[in-house]
Amino acid sequence: MSDEGKILTKENIKISVVIPCYNEADTLENVIERVRGCGLETEIIVVDDGSTDGSRELMKGELYDKIDKILFHKKNQGKGAALRHGFAAATGDLVVVQDADLEYDPKEFNRLSEPFLDGGDADVVYGSRYLKGNRYRVDGFYHELGNKMLTAASNIFSDLSLTDMETCYKMFKREIIQNIKIEENRFGFEPEVTAKLAKMRCRIYEIPIAYHPRTFEEGKKIGWKDAVRALYCIIKYNLVK
Repeated sequence: MSDEGKILTKENIKISVVIPCYNEADTLENVIERVRGCGLETEIIVVDDGSTDGSRELMKGELYDKIDKILFHKKNQGKGAALRHGFAAATGDLVVVQDADLEYDPKEFNRLSEPFLDGGDADVVYGSRYLKGNRYRVDGFYHELGNKMLTAASNIFSDLSLTDMETCYKMFKREIIQNIKIEENRFGFEPEVTAKLAKMRCRIYEIPIAYHPRTFEEGKKIGWKDAVRALYCIIKYNLVK
């Protein structure tokens, strides 16, 4: 556990970076190198979620010494299941989600960590793709529209004022995320954890981040069925759970 009353600074902070990986052999090494080069002390935890493209062999071989903890699922269970496994293994002061593709840049960890440092009161920080001040490669209209509609629906039910509920970049105090029971196995993790943070009345900040979206041809995995599930999760975890 983090030291009680510990004041976090750039010099003493350790960030656990949880990387769910499913068939990301082409980008995984690059992502790990970027995490190591972010300028902060990191604990890299990769959860391989049943990859069949050589990712597992890569982690057992040339990447083995570059990863602090490697966790394997025998079969594909989904992003939420991988994160649940990774969060439980984290030992850092803060925990952040990092996808194994190249859509998000680990250099942003420095900006995301700022609200926690030097006596800052943040419990959670979301990296927003839609706040002003970030670099943003143009995404597909309907994909972006879907993200913003789901964020609006989440805000209505949670009474938050987020601009990007669906962002990958969520940084938590470790004791916060380890005390949340993650039930969703797939991309329903995003609305689920947001609803549960709102119910806990956590202090949530948003920071603008850079974003370089992949196309479905380049490997993007989320689809319309996940959007429908996300809407269901918004209602379920805000009103029922």
